Amino acid sequence: MADEGMRITHAETASRPDDLIVSAVRQVLAAIPAGCTWLLPVTQDGDVVDFRVAATSDQGRDVYGRGTGRVGGLLSVLYPSMVGGPLWQAYHQVLAGGAPVRLPDFRYEGKQAGVVADALFDISVHRVLGGLLVWWQRLDEHQRRLERTELLGSLGWAEYDLITGRSEWSPGMYRIFDRDPALGPLSRAEQSAAVVADDHGLREAAWQTLDSGATSDVTVRFRTGASVKYLRILSEVARDSDGAPVKVYAVVQDVTARVDSRTAIERLSDQLRTREMTALAEHRLAGQLQNLIQPVPREPFPLTGLEVLVGYLPAESAVQVGGDWYHAQTMPDGLVVLAVGDVAGHGLEAASGMAHLRFALVAWLSIGIRDPGELLGHMNRLCAQLAITATAVIAVYQPATRSLCWARAGHMAPLLARAGTTAELDRPAGMLLGADTEAAYPVVVARLRGDDLLLFYTDGLVERRVGETVDLLGPVMRALSDLSREPGERTLPRLREALHQPSPEDDTCTLAVRVLP
Repeated sequence: MADEGMRITHAETASRPDDLIVSAVRQVLAAIPAGCTWLLPVTQDGDVVDFRVAATSDQGRDVYGRGTGRVGGLLSVLYPSMVGGPLWQAYHQVLAGGAPVRLPDFRYEGKQAGVVADALFDISVHRVLGGLLVWWQRLDEHQRRLERTELLGSLGWAEYDLITGRSEWSPGMYRIFDRDPALGPLSRAEQSAAVVADDHGLREAAWQTLDSGATSDVTVRFRTGASVKYLRILSEVARDSDGAPVKVYAVVQDVTARVDSRTAIERLSDQLRTREMTALAEHRLAGQLQNLIQPVPREPFPLTGLEVLVGYLPAESAVQVGGDWYHAQTMPDGLVVLAVGDVAGHGLEAASGMAHLRFALVAWLSIGIRDPGELLGHMNRLCAQLAITATAVIAVYQPATRSLCWARAGHMAPLLARAGTTAELDRPAGMLLGADTEAAYPVVVARLRGDDLLLFYTDGLVERRVGETVDLLGPVMRALSDLSREPGERTLPRLREALHQPSPEDDTCTLAVRVLP
């Protein structure tokens, strides 16, 4: 019945813009990457009884996901719950008086085709070319993304006004400090009292850094209730036209888990140095350390548009943990990040380097960095600071287009299997991490299809350092080809079984990915 409603006609005003103007406006609005719509009044007996969508943006879709398909439709049919409401009245007011109107907190609620819509908008209405130009920005969606980013990265932001003494906190700050938002932000005196006594010098050094005009980056311990948290605080000062400081902006991250992991690694290191330990105990401790840094799921797990399975096999002849690592995560913006890497060497130095790289990658992702080449560039500089070398490959998958943007740093290219054929992805250049701080990491794009198989892996799968030269890559590619001929729910477990052959000298990490049809 909705289609019939969209064909309802009334005696429309004779001053309607001609077809050339309507066509031009449609072309302009359709290309605008924001929410905007041009409405023309529909009249009956001289009264405005409805509004028709004459043009609209395609990228700024409505609460039901509709773009330019709304053109020609009546508002009373497209959004029946709007009729007679405050926005409907604002349309009549602007059309009659000409003065623009803004509704900064307009909530739309409605049901249509089984979909419940409940969203908050900032809307502006202007009279243009005999109709109404309506701009809107969805507020609740932006707020949800911000809150999810804060939650994912254990982040919060704060703003302190040096003139008025007032503070403003994001929701993440209240979570970090275990504080009821109804109480408002902690005062400067309360924050100072919460700092662990031994760290007051760090806090004062941060203020001196800000006074000098530089950005401060310190990690300080705070008491929150009965616990102590390690908080990394990145802050800077905003100044007026005369150079006087007026505000302090800060981003705070709870890094307690990272510090605790380092402490656990140091504790395990002390245990490994104890000569009284048996070989069995050393094996068990190495396994505990590996699981502490990067737990390996036993079963396949879903990411947006993908199914992923991780495999990890320690070297047969070594009790020391290696530097192989992986990362697989769907980000709040819907992109999927896939990565594997290998820090040179074995033992606690390699494990510590692996932990640094994984934790740093998560942090960079949490602040919105998505370019694989940029992420590898940051990793390269971090490896130089830590005096380690490593290889890595990082990919970002776009589920909507099935495109895979990826870059590598001295690492093997992922293998792609499709309909019985397997080949390496076309590999870009990419120098070993930690070798040259100025190295660049170009990004290439691969187009994937449903039921494609991707294999990210470390060199323990296909390389042997002693003995005869054996072709190990060939059997891996044949296994991928065989499984890609008849893909299904058991594809990834069968692939892991086929590759379950530990290397004598090196750990092996695999990240197998199936593109869901």
